[in-house]
Amino acid sequence: MLDLAAAFITLTTLLTYLNYRFLKLPPAIGVMLNALLLSLAVQGISAAGYPILEKSFIQFLQGIDFHQVLMTWFLPALLFAGALHVNLADLKEYKWPIGFLATVGVVISTFAVGGVAYVLLEALGWQVSFIYCLIFGALISPTDPIAVMGILKTSGAPKPLSMTIVGESLFNDGTAVVAFGVLLGIAALGHSPSAGEITWLLVQEGFGGVLFGLMVGYVGCLMIKTIHQPQLTVMVTLAMVFGGASVASKLHVSAPIFAVVAGLVMGNVGRLRNMGDKEREYVDDFWELVDDILNALLFALIGLELLLLPISWLHFGAAILLGAGVLLCRLAAVAPGVMLLRLMQRKGERQFDKGTIRTLCWGGLRGGVSVALALSLPAGPERDVLVVITYIIVLVSILIQGLTIGPLVRTLFGENKKPEHTDGTAAEEAPPAH
Repeated sequence: MLDLAAAFITLTTLLTYLNYRFLKLPPAIGVMLNALLLSLAVQGISAAGYPILEKSFIQFLQGIDFHQVLMTWFLPALLFAGALHVNLADLKEYKWPIGFLATVGVVISTFAVGGVAYVLLEALGWQVSFIYCLIFGALISPTDPIAVMGILKTSGAPKPLSMTIVGESLFNDGTAVVAFGVLLGIAALGHSPSAGEITWLLVQEGFGGVLFGLMVGYVGCLMIKTIHQPQLTVMVTLAMVFGGASVASKLHVSAPIFAVVAGLVMGNVGRLRNMGDKEREYVDDFWELVDDILNALLFALIGLELLLLPISWLHFGAAILLGAGVLLCRLAAVAPGVMLLRLMQRKGERQFDKGTIRTLCWGGLRGGVSVALALSLPAGPERDVLVVITYIIVLVSILIQGLTIGPLVRTLFGENKKPEHTDGTAAEEAPPAH
């Protein structure tokens, strides 16, 4: 296991270096693109009659449980790191658009995408049941908080828009995971559970995650209030995330929701009130480093997964068509809520500028959560189709939407405004590429 981790970290470091020296793309996207090119090169060498390298890579990747690694270890840490600098007062100010998009928006997207997938896949000759199409709708609905927050730091998006996108991406992972679990349970049982059973699952996973996050967050805040030692303060936050995520899985509460809530509590109570300047600096630097490293590892893993999937031109064509359908369904989920909230605004209040709907739609990047959920599907013909299509949609979303959302925001809202962090402080200018 240690050899596997060492090899993966070394490979990811090399891919990150190549992006920094030559591609100069946003770190996560650049690492994923390098990993993708490496996968294609390995397949090319294998096709030329030298399969040993591809076999070694496949053996290496099969030793990694993508779903377990992401959902239990990577995602809680990344969500905690992201929530640590989100201002809770700002989050409350935009609670209605965030709440709508992270709940109702996910439900609308799930059913809309499921309907489109059912029609399209049947037209292409794949017999995928409607319930599995709905499962696909649930797993492809969450937006990627990791890629989104990294891009918004330097895009110059207006505060209402950036807070809405960040807030939605932090919370809709938990909503989508719960919806995915409910639908997968229906598929396994062969019949629909009762309204009471669904309600209980939502309460257990969703509200249970919130309560557990509040408890762990406030316990951590009380602990660091009694110490003034930077290294120990960092250790407390580390134990909160990984210990809490492990316990959350045993309690069957949402680990993503737990991590977000614990991060918000630590960021707004512990970090601002209970830490001295030196402790705050240590915690900020540590979690920024963790965020960068795990980002690189995650996106390298996504790029390398290409070696394990039997992708055909039919899969690719279906994924492109379904990806376009996902964007249209995203529009159907976003536009009504934004227009309704505009009508509800008081006179003189301006939360949503022109271009908000376009930015919310195009900024809904799909990422590692969708791939992890797809890989957790039970073995069968439906899984084989949905995993490959999900993977291609995620790749295209990160590469195309991820590389163009920044320019889109600057085009729509101008470059004269200095970008802000989600805690309300001005972001520093990005250093020039070397």
